[in-house]
Amino acid sequence: MTPIILIVGYSDAGKTTLVEKLVPELKRKDYRVGTIKNSHHELNFDKKGKDSWRHFESGADAVVVASVDKIVMIRRKETKDADSHAQLSFIEKHLTDMDVIIAEGYKNAGFSKIEVFRPQTHDEVPVCLNDDMLIAIVADVDLNISVPVFGLEESARLAAFIEQKFLMAS
Repeated sequence: MTPIILIVGYSDAGKTTLVEKLVPELKRKDYRVGTIKNSHHELNFDKKGKDSWRHFESGADAVVVASVDKIVMIRRKETKDADSHAQLSFIEKHLTDMDVIIAEGYKNAGFSKIEVFRPQTHDEVPVCLNDDMLIAIVADVDLNISVPVFGLEESARLAAFIEQKFLMAS
């Protein structure tokens, strides 16, 4: 099974920025990296009237559009429930050729989590502080907690941590 690592945190904490920094670090180590972005909005990548849109509208369960350099797949979800763990497990089946999957969001799913924490006020605490799946925090403040803490600019060190914890274990 491909390891799934969740990048979680409050809105505007820098989750996407961390993913943008982490992926190249893992790629430099020759790992195949898949990413998943959780969205709370309805997705519509296809344009009304285009052939692929027509395929999907006709009832196809999956539509793949392939070009010389990209493959795009649109699939219907099997259920409309909000079980984020089940959703990630379903998506993982389509990314089995990856060495690691980095998913942004899904803080309630039961996968390993790295939280980006940038407190706006002194009374905020990390959102996943008491979550047993929290494996590290990336922060712009000093924290005295039981998991490793990385600075916002320590993406190479964080990639090495991920490599040791998930990718070198055999």
